[in-house]
Amino acid sequence: MQVIDWDLAVTTGTRLVRPGPQVSREEARQAVTELRTLSREAEGHVREFTKIHTETAPQAATIVDRPGWIKANVEGFRVVLEPLTERMGSGDNQPPAIVAAVGSRITGVEVGAVLAFLASRVLGQYELFLPPDPTGQEATGRLTLVAPNIVHAEREMGVDPRDFRLWVCLHEETHRVQFTGVPWLREYVRSQMTEFLLASDLDLPTLLERLRNAADTVADVVRGGEGNLIDAIQSPGQKEILDRLTAVMTLVEGHGDYVMDAVGPSVVPSVGDIRAKFAQRREGGSRLDRTVRRLLGIDLKMKQYAEGSAFVRKVVDRVGMDGFNKIWTSPETLPTTTEISGPDAWISRVIGTPALPA
Repeated sequence: MQVIDWDLAVTTGTRLVRPGPQVSREEARQAVTELRTLSREAEGHVREFTKIHTETAPQAATIVDRPGWIKANVEGFRVVLEPLTERMGSGDNQPPAIVAAVGSRITGVEVGAVLAFLASRVLGQYELFLPPDPTGQEATGRLTLVAPNIVHAEREMGVDPRDFRLWVCLHEETHRVQFTGVPWLREYVRSQMTEFLLASDLDLPTLLERLRNAADTVADVVRGGEGNLIDAIQSPGQKEILDRLTAVMTLVEGHGDYVMDAVGPSVVPSVGDIRAKFAQRREGGSRLDRTVRRLLGIDLKMKQYAEGSAFVRKVVDRVGMDGFNKIWTSPETLPTTTEISGPDAWISRVIGTPALPA
């Protein structure tokens, strides 16, 4: 049974997404070439600074436009949601074919609309989940940079283009180094996501109750509330799993932010100006834009950057980079959400000695 009409999601997203900034063919070519070059340069800086060594040979980033980002994410969603789709398709209480067909088209339009909103804002990402290659081999991941959004952001903020592009690459390359240099990390995130999806309650009364909760959340956020759709639709059993997922994603996002700012001063001359303007830009946007960001949990992601970065900074200040890198030993050495708020607890548990003042 097809839960989401993925083709319709792509069609809807590419139709609704706003066009990128106006650039000449030469400007576009130059931006793509420079981003590929800077991604290679950034990876070297990140490996040296983080002391995370990988067996994966350095590769240039994949550069896409906004429709290309939408298509790539639909591919990733299909891989992530496959366990849930298989379970729903093998259940005893299958809905009538017409109900399933209409439902999949509705969700296809909804997913496409969300991706259209995000496609004009995302600067880059490390895609963890990809379909198998033509030989059937499972892909290990791909670093993707959205060139029109990077060009739009640097113009809007009035920052040095090369410096800004390298600064963005430093953050995104940190994710590539994390997931290629820590062999178990990708599978851990996948298993937690699969467990989260399969912990959902799919009977009709529960589903209707969740939809009512979601509608209440939308109304509350429009009035200025702080809720988001993820919290509204999850089951009690999913909350504990989401807590673990939130902790690991806060760590990897905060680590990326920490690295980009720590490496930045030595290789990005205008990093201070970029960081100040970028922080201001994150807080901006229309009321509608801010409302949608809250609903989709994007504001929560911004909070993760800040909390995760503060955690990494404090741990590195106390025990050095080698001490911090014990975090990548196993799932058991990852911080909990409580430890991210109180790094001394993680230091005592994992390093084995009381935290000393810096």
